[in-house]
Amino acid sequence: MNILKKISIFIMIPVMITILPVGISPNNVSAISNFSKRAPVNVGVFLDNSNAMYISFLKQNLELIQKENENKVKFTFFDAKDNQNVQNESIDKALTQNFDLFIVSIITPNLKDVESTLRKIMEKNIPLILNPDPTKDIINFVKSYKRFVVIGADFEQSGTMEGKILANEWNSNKESIDKNHDNILQYVMLKGRIGSQLTYLRTKYSVLALNDAGIKTEELASPSCEWMQDCAESSIESLFLKYGNKIEAIISNNDAMAVGAVEALQKYGYNKGDKATTIPILGIDGMPAAKDLIQKGFMAGTVVVDPHDLAEALYAIGMNLDSGRYPLENTNYKFDDTGFTVHLTYKEYTK
Repeated sequence: MNILKKISIFIMIPVMITILPVGISPNNVSAISNFSKRAPVNVGVFLDNSNAMYISFLKQNLELIQKENENKVKFTFFDAKDNQNVQNESIDKALTQNFDLFIVSIITPNLKDVESTLRKIMEKNIPLILNPDPTKDIINFVKSYKRFVVIGADFEQSGTMEGKILANEWNSNKESIDKNHDNILQYVMLKGRIGSQLTYLRTKYSVLALNDAGIKTEELASPSCEWMQDCAESSIESLFLKYGNKIEAIISNNDAMAVGAVEALQKYGYNKGDKATTIPILGIDGMPAAKDLIQKGFMAGTVVVDPHDLAEALYAIGMNLDSGRYPLENTNYKFDDTGFTVHLTYKEYTK
């Protein structure tokens, strides 16, 4: 019997050695097992419109992060095509699947359109990142939820900086910009989504910055183009036929629409490098196409929050939320006074 015990022990020792990886103690086996089950983190990313210029670059940057961290994270993208009902249906379906984290770009400004969907996410205890900042009613509804963060940017700041760039243009080149010499800046405002906080704040504070700089302004038109380049191009084509060189500036809520405005004016021979036939066009986002036009002198400036920087913030904070750590652990981000909002900083970009 003793001989049999010795044989059994002799056989079990190499088996145990084979099972345990080098450098790993038996006490850590359960932790490793749990970790392997948790990786990669499955993230549902609910985009408002993947065809929008900025959103398409954000998606590309998230895909690059996944490629570089393929054992840590997997992003699955859902495109609402600017329809809140479509997004709600996508979230409902995703709630029946194995997602660890949701990143949601809410489309509607109205809480009632998304209240039921948000409640379902919270009841399932799924960590939630809202990007960009939703309306106050929506924030007030979710702010008691312990597993959510807002990641965005200061829309007021972006509008103010855009207005300041145009104010500098006016002060430096007033002779060529003020074509009717009435000491009033006549402009067209290209607006984003109707009801959006981005649209309201970027519009309001860009003009306020001009007025604060002592510049009188007059709005000729303000078409809403839902952030889209094609809409802006067709709108400016029509408006130029109506107003011609009475348009002294074009202020756009984002770069995609600003690029569309440049393309429209170039069909009439404007904004091709000659100051006498250049209408200052301002955008927001810092898209490569806009930066290229600025360097060529076809566009006056933009205000930048790089989609790469936003993607990195979504990833770093999202991984912390999923793991149950403090959302900003091992990052350089800071919450604002709300205690749950991170705002990335804008930068001016001119030639």
